[in-house]
Amino acid sequence: MTNASAPLFDRVAIIGIGLIGSSLARAVKEYGLARSVVGSDRSEAVCAKALELGFLDAATPDLGEVVAAADLVVLCVPVGACAEVAERMAPHLRAGAIVSDVGSVKMAVLRDVSPHLPEGVHIVPGHPVAGTEHSGPEAGFATLFQGRWCILTPPPGAPEAVVEKVAELWRRCGSKLEIMEPAHHDRVLAITSHLPHLIAYTIVGTASDLEEDTKSEVIKFSAGGFRDFTRIAASDPIMWRDVFLNNREAVLEILQRFTEDLTALQRAIRWGEGDTLQETFTKTRAIRRGIIDAKQA
Repeated sequence: MTNASAPLFDRVAIIGIGLIGSSLARAVKEYGLARSVVGSDRSEAVCAKALELGFLDAATPDLGEVVAAADLVVLCVPVGACAEVAERMAPHLRAGAIVSDVGSVKMAVLRDVSPHLPEGVHIVPGHPVAGTEHSGPEAGFATLFQGRWCILTPPPGAPEAVVEKVAELWRRCGSKLEIMEPAHHDRVLAITSHLPHLIAYTIVGTASDLEEDTKSEVIKFSAGGFRDFTRIAASDPIMWRDVFLNNREAVLEILQRFTEDLTALQRAIRWGEGDTLQETFTKTRAIRRGIIDAKQA
């Protein structure tokens, strides 16, 4: 059993200092999970802001310098950038280092990152299921992961001790841990996260295309439903572009099922089938109660 007060890592490197990266850096520092935590971002201004805010011990756009002495490197960049980042940092990784990530798609990360990693470097992809609609180094906070799930999707043959070390990092950040097959993760998240974002972007996009007088009233009288959609639709557009492009098969499959269900509801409304509508709405209430019972509301 790991000593809960001892640092898990000597040096953690965070690549990408946005909401998740800065929150993880803050948590690592606040909970004493590493002797030092350093970061890299392609923007010098973001690196300077991170140092000013005090949650990193060092920050520079120079990837090689940041990862050279790290025993854990966490990619907190959009999924579509992982391949390029992996290729650039690979020559500088130390033997025995662990590479992880925080992306919402896992098959793509294994596909894009693994080929670049030298012998003796381990990969344990991860996905903390947490976030807000805000972005940037100022948006992070150490308690973001408290009570939230973190899903790890290690490839076959990943050493158990390595996986456990990454799992323990997230546990000490307050997360609940789940180990999943990467493909299963991508199917589950397609319905729980990716489809809702796609629907939110579509609904808010529809509202933005309305005539100006109607649009102003939509904004003025936004009730809970539309307001919640706007929160989701305010999420990082680059991150979500990459999610849909890199999880397209699972998303398209779930989207097809959703389209069929939506057509069935459309028919019920058209033909006045109140029983069908009530039965559907009763069934969906049970899902909400389950989410509340699971303390994920």
